[in-house]
Amino acid sequence: MKGSLLLSNAKLVTGQTVQILIDGHGIISEFELAGSRNISFNEETAIIDCTDMYVSSGWIDMHVHAFSDFSPYGDEIDDIGVKQGVTTIVDAGSCGADRIGELEAKGKAAQTNLLAFLNISKIGLSRIDELSSMDWLDEQLVRNSLQQYASFIVGLKARMSKSVVGANGLKPLYAARAMSQAFDMPLMVHIGSGPPAVADIISLLERKDIVTHYLNGKSNNLFDLNGKPLRALMEAIKRGVCLDVGHGSASFCFRTAEAAKLHGIPLGTISTDIYRKNRLDGPVYSLANVLSKFLYLGYSLQEIIAAVTARAADWLGKPELGRIQIGDRANLTLFSVENEQITLRDSEGEERLAEQSIITRGAVVNDNFIEC
Repeated sequence: MKGSLLLSNAKLVTGQTVQILIDGHGIISEFELAGSRNISFNEETAIIDCTDMYVSSGWIDMHVHAFSDFSPYGDEIDDIGVKQGVTTIVDAGSCGADRIGELEAKGKAAQTNLLAFLNISKIGLSRIDELSSMDWLDEQLVRNSLQQYASFIVGLKARMSKSVVGANGLKPLYAARAMSQAFDMPLMVHIGSGPPAVADIISLLERKDIVTHYLNGKSNNLFDLNGKPLRALMEAIKRGVCLDVGHGSASFCFRTAEAAKLHGIPLGTISTDIYRKNRLDGPVYSLANVLSKFLYLGYSLQEIIAAVTARAADWLGKPELGRIQIGDRANLTLFSVENEQITLRDSEGEERLAEQSIITRGAVVNDNFIEC
């Protein structure tokens, strides 16, 4: 932004209409309820009429794959970030120690804020069985990466499904747990097809660890055949283990999500597990599309937006990313809720017809306004 910017007549998810003035340095200088008093701006201020739009703090996607060099699990940072109205993305273990520096450098060149989980396997997703050899787990390399990229890495990532760990079973998770304790870093753990059994995996997770893909429809999931949550899941929630959606190509099921809601499983963070193929061909497409599925499921707009703003920001220990406050650097997402029919598809291929959809309209981040 070359000058100041006024977002006029935008709605908060509480229903209040606000005016937000951002100065030429990207700082929120005024934030007022519409009509409460006159906002002071000059003739050089760019004004965006946000009538029929909502504004929230910038959306945070806690599970993406943003290392474009890798295939199939890779994409361009801004294509899954600001161009979709998402101001902060967290790469979920695309890179291990071998290439985490390259990912950090790509993040510095992007408009989107990028953070990352470090894959405990040094090779990362250069191949998709990265935990099938314990030789690829090197505690000293993990230590070096955490020291060198301390402000970039937010935790450790272990993908605990049969195709990834091979014959190693729980061994990689025991190694991850030991590194987590040694370096005081939380774990994000991917669950999928077994073995190992999901109850054995989740029993090893502790407070602030994240289990991602918790709404998948595979037989090795966190709900029994009647849709009742496993005892291991309920105990993990009591311990403070966090739940992350991580939709992806194979990890979100409408029926599982309905069972979770029916049994009062708390909504954690909503994320996409987005990469090039499932962005272009579905079933993910965008964070907005995933949020629309939760709107269809009956969650309130306030609950849904909190899952990609305040709740994610709190987990990251960056509360400024989850609020709108005078004096903060502007970090905002503009979106609308459209009353039109849309077909939504889960990772099982099941389709549901929804009456509303969430559409991003723009983002303000790093001193720039980006129209979606």
